[in-house]
Amino acid sequence: MAISGAIFDCDGTIVDSMGMWGTVIDVMCERYGVAPDSAFFAGIESLCLRDECRILYDEKHVGTSPEGLYEEICAYVADKYEHEVAIFPGCKEFLLAVHEAGIPMAIATSTPVREVRSALDAHGLGSLFDVIVSTEDVGGRDKEYPDVYLEALRRLGTDLETTWVFEDAPFGVQTSKRAGFHVVAIFNDHDGRDEAAIRPYADIFVHGYAELSLELVRDYADPATKVEGVMRALVVDGSPSPSSSDLVRALAADADYVIAADRGAEALQAAGVSPDVFCGDSDSVGEKARTWADAAASTTIGFPVEKYATDLSLAIDCARHEAARRGRSLQLTVTCATGGRPDHALGVVGLLARAADAAPRLVEDGYELRIVSPEGAGSWELGPADRGRTLSAIAVMPGTVISERGMKWDLDRREMGLLDDLGVSNVVVADDAVVECSAGAVAVFVIR
Repeated sequence: MAISGAIFDCDGTIVDSMGMWGTVIDVMCERYGVAPDSAFFAGIESLCLRDECRILYDEKHVGTSPEGLYEEICAYVADKYEHEVAIFPGCKEFLLAVHEAGIPMAIATSTPVREVRSALDAHGLGSLFDVIVSTEDVGGRDKEYPDVYLEALRRLGTDLETTWVFEDAPFGVQTSKRAGFHVVAIFNDHDGRDEAAIRPYADIFVHGYAELSLELVRDYADPATKVEGVMRALVVDGSPSPSSSDLVRALAADADYVIAADRGAEALQAAGVSPDVFCGDSDSVGEKARTWADAAASTTIGFPVEKYATDLSLAIDCARHEAARRGRSLQLTVTCATGGRPDHALGVVGLLARAADAAPRLVEDGYELRIVSPEGAGSWELGPADRGRTLSAIAVMPGTVISERGMKWDLDRREMGLLDDLGVSNVVVADDAVVECSAGAVAVFVIR
């Protein structure tokens, strides 16, 4: 499916204005001798500005009239848009890429249209948008309802199934997703927002434009054959001490989808394995391997060096997107990820723990690590080849409960504290040894 249209929120998505909107009510309250009330503002945040002004006048006695307060706020924010409010880093470049690709764009906002135009014009963006729609244009119905998004869609003349919404606010992400749009959630943590209120509703979740590219959106939107079952994804990361070519080839042969994460392209090139996707910021991969990966991969997804997430995290997101497109659950394998720096190694374990639902494993030449959790793979059944090997189990979530059987020291539903060393350096003594996790998540290492 091609991307036929793009609908953007403005405040908090294109311009970094939520701080300004968070104080404008306080400023107006102070003008009229009314005590500011942040909790009250939070309760009306999703409303259109005219409705906010009516409530502020009626309930807080701010302004000379609802219309007078509306004009005061409009004048205030227009000045801030022009002189103080910045555009988010990387946003202009992303918008230009969408525009140059011939994809029509709209704004769907709770802010009055004339003020939005002043914000866009201040940053040279006004000409990029074919349509600007405010909640004021749909009877004041706020973003708890899909009206503003559907009106933007109508004016664009594009199809719902191929039009994407870009939003930051939890209510905006949730509403547009329920309306049937594909959604990119551009998260920011102003006012203590919780990722958990956004992630389940987002087709693509990013912390900013540094993690976003048109290629990533296209990769997600591109049609895929729906097949029930599991998609086995291999992510080859950019460790300065990569795994052997033999191991990389063996893991790739067992995978349905291979992702090169930045310098991971060098390990794949050395192994003679072409990736399905090459992604990353190209800050560590050599020019020869990068050129090879660009040519060998079906898709290349580039990211700026300055970004919130690591290349590995972005590669795991790519794997999730592909599994979703195929209608399959994800089974994740990572290699070439932990050599070189201990902080990177610890971060990798944390990433895999957060991806417990994908039954993740990290395979290197000297050991294999699996995240065992009821969320994904609740047990690891070992075999005769593992007999005599060292096994360590370390809880990576609070409240973890594990059992170990067929070990030198067995455990029966033992609760382990976070990063506790209780399970370090056990020994596999049976051909049918097993590690089970009934609560939380545990990182289980088998040392070869």
